[in-house]
Amino acid sequence: MDPLLYLGVLVILFLLWIKVKGIDYVIIHQRWIFVCLFLLPLSVIFDVYYYVRAWIIFKVCSAPKLHDQRVRDIQRQVCEWQKEGGKTRMCTGRPGWLTVSLRVGKYKKTHKNIMINMMDILEVDTKRQVVRVEPLASMGQVTALLNSIGWTLPVLPELDDLTVGGLVMGTGIESSSHIYGLFQHICVAYELVLADGSLVRCTEIENSELFYSVPWSCGTLGFLVAAEIRIIPARKWVKLHYKAVHGLDAICKTFAKESANKDNQFVEGLQYSLNEAVIMTGTMTDNAEPDKINRIGHYYKPWFFKHVEKFLKEDSGAVEYIPLRHYYHRHTRSIFWELQDIIPFGNNLLFRYLFGWMVPPKISLLKLTQGETIRRLYEQHHVVQDMLVPMKHIKTAITRFHQDIHVYPLWLCPFILPNQPGMVHPKGDEDELYVDIGAYGEPKVKHFEAQASTRQLEKFVRDVHGFQMLYADVYMERQEFWEMFDGTLYHKLRKELGCKEAFPEVYDKICKAARH
Repeated sequence: MDPLLYLGVLVILFLLWIKVKGIDYVIIHQRWIFVCLFLLPLSVIFDVYYYVRAWIIFKVCSAPKLHDQRVRDIQRQVCEWQKEGGKTRMCTGRPGWLTVSLRVGKYKKTHKNIMINMMDILEVDTKRQVVRVEPLASMGQVTALLNSIGWTLPVLPELDDLTVGGLVMGTGIESSSHIYGLFQHICVAYELVLADGSLVRCTEIENSELFYSVPWSCGTLGFLVAAEIRIIPARKWVKLHYKAVHGLDAICKTFAKESANKDNQFVEGLQYSLNEAVIMTGTMTDNAEPDKINRIGHYYKPWFFKHVEKFLKEDSGAVEYIPLRHYYHRHTRSIFWELQDIIPFGNNLLFRYLFGWMVPPKISLLKLTQGETIRRLYEQHHVVQDMLVPMKHIKTAITRFHQDIHVYPLWLCPFILPNQPGMVHPKGDEDELYVDIGAYGEPKVKHFEAQASTRQLEKFVRDVHGFQMLYADVYMERQEFWEMFDGTLYHKLRKELGCKEAFPEVYDKICKAARH
């Protein structure tokens, strides 16, 4: 049979099967078919377009000029909103499905959408050691450019599609955060268009109250149009030590000890059960032992979390040298371990060699095509949460995660939380070491109920003076939310800057009722 005819017959049979079963059935129970046939190729096209566009604009040095024009356009839109009487509050016009947050905000349909098309890297100033970028520039863009000229961000959050604006207005963390803090703590300046249409620059010295209030505000104080972020010299490799640890007490003790050691430039833990974990510590270097090099970022390589799991059997530990950019995006190809639920055979050797170059599918496209049925199923049978708790409570926190949701692996990432003004700071007067516990997957406890189980975790986190990342489902009531976060400075500025009528309050943007 002619190959084209054979292929045509297969396509017809496939379409008939979809018609018989129904598109909802296929997307829910055999979602990998839809992802592999449609979303992976579309994701490649998206990536190629954005990378080529960013490279061309930066090379011809047109970004600064275009940036000023785009800022004026945002100011014009805000002034038009004022002339119209400010009948509804404002928000960014970026479609909700394009964000990395799990849900799409309902407020997009009722608020005045301000279009912000700003996705460029504006300037790299190696003398001041800062990079100036627009809010929609992604971590993939930033690392590709900075690493190519010998620089990097001190804190470079994991996924390629995370944007500067999302990391500033929300938050971001990486395995270097035990030294540098959260993403907000490596930012040195923000530029915003306020509710009155004015353009304001804020730093630790200039407009300092606004500077400390912007992080975690989720765009409710103004529209971010640029940020200046610290950069540091990069090295070619990360020398990564893997250490298997058994027993919860030993896991907590080892992780806390390595996190407090500033000689470690990177610290991360992957916990595979209540009593099994691999603790990784790393340093940047320009020299590598050839027989220990692992280019883990290549498309045909095993998913990183599966690779790490093998070290559980090696009590003596191991050392590898990983290219810097590969290390930064080590969890990107498998979206940590979420992709195994979407493409169960994705880590298979044959699949990696044939189709691994297209992985991962864009999170935004997964959201756009998930439909109401999948959304409800994911909400009730899937957990994606990052809880930030003081390191001194790590053992109790892991135990609570185990009892309430029982999701493994758990991601353990330490960070130093400076004693600074704003919504998130330690309870005492000194800097404090915290840990981000990330749970992503299907709960294995029989009693799991999305709202009740998450509220139990939220209460525990409030009780130990921890914080919940706001990209995830938040079930707290308003009073509980402001018990977790310090709204003193935030509410003061909302009043002074005329934000109450211009922008929704942060709780009204992130609470479960505001998202679908």
